[in-house]
Amino acid sequence: MTSVSSKKRAKVKHRKNSKARIQIIPLGGIGEIGKNMFVIRFEDEIIVIDCGMAFPTDEMFGIDAVIPDISYLLENKDKVMAILLTHGHEDHIGGLPYVLQQIDVPVYGTKLTLGLVEVKLREHNMLSDCNLQVICPEDRLTIGSFKIEFFRTNHSIPDSVGIALKTPAGTVVFTGDFKFDQTPVNGKPTDYYRLAKLGEKGVLVALSDSTNAERPGYTLSEKVVGTAIMDIFRTAKQRIILATFASNIHRIQQVIDAAVYYRRKVAIVGRSMENVVSIAQELGYLIAPEGTIVEVDDLAKFPPEKAVILTTGSQGEPMSALTRISLSEHRKVEIMPGDTVIISASPIPGNEKLVFRTIDNLFARGAHVIYESVSGIHVSGHGSQEELKLMLNLLKPKFLIPVHGEFRHLVHHAELARSVGIKSSNIFIVENGNVLEFTSNSGQVVGTVTSGHVLVDGLGVGDVGNIVLRDRKLLSQDGIFIVALTVERENGTVVSGPEIYTRGFVYVKESETLLDEAREEVCNTLKKSLEGSKTDWSAVKNRIRDSLSRYIWEKMHRSPMILPIIMEV
Repeated sequence: MTSVSSKKRAKVKHRKNSKARIQIIPLGGIGEIGKNMFVIRFEDEIIVIDCGMAFPTDEMFGIDAVIPDISYLLENKDKVMAILLTHGHEDHIGGLPYVLQQIDVPVYGTKLTLGLVEVKLREHNMLSDCNLQVICPEDRLTIGSFKIEFFRTNHSIPDSVGIALKTPAGTVVFTGDFKFDQTPVNGKPTDYYRLAKLGEKGVLVALSDSTNAERPGYTLSEKVVGTAIMDIFRTAKQRIILATFASNIHRIQQVIDAAVYYRRKVAIVGRSMENVVSIAQELGYLIAPEGTIVEVDDLAKFPPEKAVILTTGSQGEPMSALTRISLSEHRKVEIMPGDTVIISASPIPGNEKLVFRTIDNLFARGAHVIYESVSGIHVSGHGSQEELKLMLNLLKPKFLIPVHGEFRHLVHHAELARSVGIKSSNIFIVENGNVLEFTSNSGQVVGTVTSGHVLVDGLGVGDVGNIVLRDRKLLSQDGIFIVALTVERENGTVVSGPEIYTRGFVYVKESETLLDEAREEVCNTLKKSLEGSKTDWSAVKNRIRDSLSRYIWEKMHRSPMILPIIMEV
């Protein structure tokens, strides 16, 4: 990980060229929360902003992660010059290990962001092969025809930046995830001056965070959570267990500060939390007096009223530490009646059932649970409506592309933009894969490129598609029904079978009559199929599958996966 040399920072003024064209292509992050990736192309030069992943939905059985389809980048591999990162959240950096295996380009990001990237690359045994370039929020650099500026923003992780790319066609500003926090925990507010200067000089296109476009007013400061945490620490009689996003270093710092004030020891539980805390301490973003953080095994040496556990699992993830603790399945931590458990995060849409199941389990084991919907223990890292309008008023863009949000968020953001004077014709609500082309005076969608998602399953990347997911869904709902038989190759006589095996369908001993009738159905179908002179075993399998499917539906109104296996001897 190396720093960008000041010699590479160039102060070059672009003269706007009315004929120059710049293309903006979202490959992820539009109409969804996650897998953010945006392509900025000028002539034969491509800059990529962010390289994120998304968490799988309930329908993606067995899938570990979802990353953007980068077919377009692979087709133009020789034109890709760099990847720029706005901050260190998974939905902005999680796809990097998979992309850098296929495209070898330098990656630019702030110190903490690249520190978190290093952890991911080390896990994939790729760190020594990657070119990571550290930038500061005030840095400027030149990459090809792009004159690039970074500016500090506030978010739920330190070292977040926005990016301005100056081109012959005009300036493109990518806000990244942001809110305007007047009292940030680290004392470093958003760089209003830099935003205002960009707006004064003229912004052609702004791509702006839409996550909280439905929420009126302003998002509360992170320091509000610090006050709530101190109040809980003051009244808690026994252990405190707090779950939050591992990357929310400001929140973790406030927990450590409260622990120091009330003379409690802090143990870290959960692999991702351990990694982030270690990196943040090493880089100076997390300050803990010596002796404050202890091993979880050492907590037994202290009375419960002197112990704090920081853990992962604020989203109710099935394998997370908090979920296992709530089920009494964790090797080292067991809920004790009287424990105070704080879930300091809002459920990501789709995770509500998992979160509330975990909360119920914690209550059932005697814990006192404090969670976001009934307390002030969490604030968002994204700006609400008034902050989105403030960003637009500072930048004064000619064109706006709302990003980072589901479709309704994009529509609400567009309404806010119209309210501050941006023309409806200059606001583009688009989809992943759309190619937007801008000149200094015009903007339009000119085509599409391949986009979508690639599924990561274990070590396999992209080898699981819709057909496999459909089969997994079928298996999860109705199970599998396997029919195996052996036939004589020459005359088709059944030598053994048919044997029937089921999984996730019925318990064999209680359904012998059904299975006997199913065997008879297979024999009748086989007899009819072998009446011709030439046997097509593929066709025979299809007939067996169809006849069994009809029979099982008539008997049980179920549709298991049916797998006929015919062996010749």
